[in-house]
Amino acid sequence: MLMLGAAVCLSGCSTIDYYAHLAKGQYALLAARQPIATLVADPATDDRLRARLKLALEARAFASDQLALPRNGSYTDYADLGRPYVLQNVFATPEFSLDAVEHCFPIAGCVAYRGYYDGTRAKAEVERLKAQGYEVHVGNVPAYSTLGWFDDPVLNTMLRWDDDELVGTIFHELAHQQLYLKGDTRFNESFATFVEQQGLRQWHAARGTPPADSTRSQRADQFAELILALRERLRALYASGLPAPAMRARKQTEIERLRADYRALRDGAWQGYRGYDGWIDGEINNAKLLPFGLYHQWLPGFASLYDRSGKTWPAFFAAARRLADGSAAARSAALEPSATPAAPSTPDTIPTASP
Repeated sequence: MLMLGAAVCLSGCSTIDYYAHLAKGQYALLAARQPIATLVADPATDDRLRARLKLALEARAFASDQLALPRNGSYTDYADLGRPYVLQNVFATPEFSLDAVEHCFPIAGCVAYRGYYDGTRAKAEVERLKAQGYEVHVGNVPAYSTLGWFDDPVLNTMLRWDDDELVGTIFHELAHQQLYLKGDTRFNESFATFVEQQGLRQWHAARGTPPADSTRSQRADQFAELILALRERLRALYASGLPAPAMRARKQTEIERLRADYRALRDGAWQGYRGYDGWIDGEINNAKLLPFGLYHQWLPGFASLYDRSGKTWPAFFAAARRLADGSAAARSAALEPSATPAAPSTPDTIPTASP
């Protein structure tokens, strides 16, 4: 996940009030930082917090020493924000389109969401977009990267995850600092997610610990396949030229088909596992489907690029940068998957199983 605050701080755009709110939120986050080493050494620090922060420091060192990720002050501090997420992203789409309402920024480029530290502002934006006829979804964001403009801290919002998610997120966000292509979310997130997943495999191998339970990732794969199948059905429907009332009715039929397919999977192969019930039972619209595909569509392509680079990180990063410097058509041709994509891994933006 990327943060636009760094870009905003340098922008001369006319939406000054929005930018001022982002700058204020980013400043408050940075002001809350405390050195992790100090907290770990402090006898007053809660034992569980100390253990999680020690793990974060170990992951931070591994990222630079073994994965060739940037060596800087990011994830060497801790900040407790006193809330369960750092900001909220507001996604919007037209009623009969899967294309996002995009927002463009000087450094981050155009992205499919607008971020808010202030929940009241996010709610007002939702109401404004709905009044214009857009479908809207709000995603709670537990972590982000400022692309190296600031030393990003480990946040309390990240510590609610298990060890693999905490370690993997550090790898993921540092990957954004390693390489970021302005305006191409699919490339950026697939790249960072590959670094996260491959980095976790090497992390476990180096520590002699078993890899993560494959059952969870298999469920995530299967759930993502259901959502992506719905997106393709809706894409065909929206291109059909049907009158709006008929298209609206068919759209609802397809959403109910998703719910039925999910429940069949849940009550069958998953043996009653209900981890995604909350997502399925809530409102489903085009905006809620937007994040699917961004984080994992090109994972097989990046895995192949890693293999062709001799499975060495510097060579892989150099090859990925050459793709980033080329045309969009060349990137797509080089990375388009030839097999079913791997599971999404980013919490909240892509739904994960309930604890």
